[in-house]
Amino acid sequence: MAANYSEPFRKWMYLFPPLLLLIVIFLTTYANNRSLKDKQKPAKAKAGSEQEQEEKGDKPSRPQHSHAAFKERIREREKMVADDIAGRDINDPNVLKAMRLVPRHAFVRDREQQLAYSNYPLPIDFGQTISQPYIVAFMTQALELKPGSKVLEIGTGSGYQAAVCAEIAAEVYTIEIVKGLAKSAKERLEKLGYPNVFVKAGDGYFGWPDKAPFDAIIGTAAAERIPPPLIEQLKPLGRMILPYETDLGFQHLVLITKDQKGNISRKNVMPVRFVPMTGEASKPKKSSK
Repeated sequence: MAANYSEPFRKWMYLFPPLLLLIVIFLTTYANNRSLKDKQKPAKAKAGSEQEQEEKGDKPSRPQHSHAAFKERIREREKMVADDIAGRDINDPNVLKAMRLVPRHAFVRDREQQLAYSNYPLPIDFGQTISQPYIVAFMTQALELKPGSKVLEIGTGSGYQAAVCAEIAAEVYTIEIVKGLAKSAKERLEKLGYPNVFVKAGDGYFGWPDKAPFDAIIGTAAAERIPPPLIEQLKPLGRMILPYETDLGFQHLVLITKDQKGNISRKNVMPVRFVPMTGEASKPKKSSK
């Protein structure tokens, strides 16, 4: 016996399969799109984070080591460290690693390239010098740098000492009174991939108050008096090393430490010979009335 369906019901029976198919297609498409969006979310979040950093001017916090100079003359650096640094009294593994890594020849003029890894100070532009590797390692070790340290350097020179410190510390702020040297050092450090070194031209006597306080301060030019602003900008438990020239013309590296209460102690640690500090530090001492 045939079923007797009404006209509306028969129309609905014809329409139902296509509608069902459309619903299935819609739900499948929706599910696939939702899954794709979920997979893309982490990537988008990361891209947004990187864009945010760019807008804020944030930079990578560590040296990049992608420049070709890091792959050049490696054996010479290893020999320099073995013969002239580790073979003496430098035993901080972070300092030894930095000295093996930083390409000193990239901070030396073309005419001195053959001597780049000899244990001697060498002339650079504007009548200044790059310190001998042992002294660079000695002064860096004396600062007892840690991965989170913030360092102030007085006397950028070619930028070599700043680069060595930047291999260990988080940030290095370095001041050079000779504008031409500050410019060339900044360009060199950027080219070599040191985003955690910040260079400015100025008189290092006054330090860098906007970035103070500092965990460590290093001076690479000799003064007849220790600049008071540098002592003020040194953190409690901080360490500072710099060459100091006596009234008789002798120079010593002086290690200055500040305790938790801000009390200062100083110790002569080594006789040295550095270029003189110019600017405010070279002015005659004011006589007390």
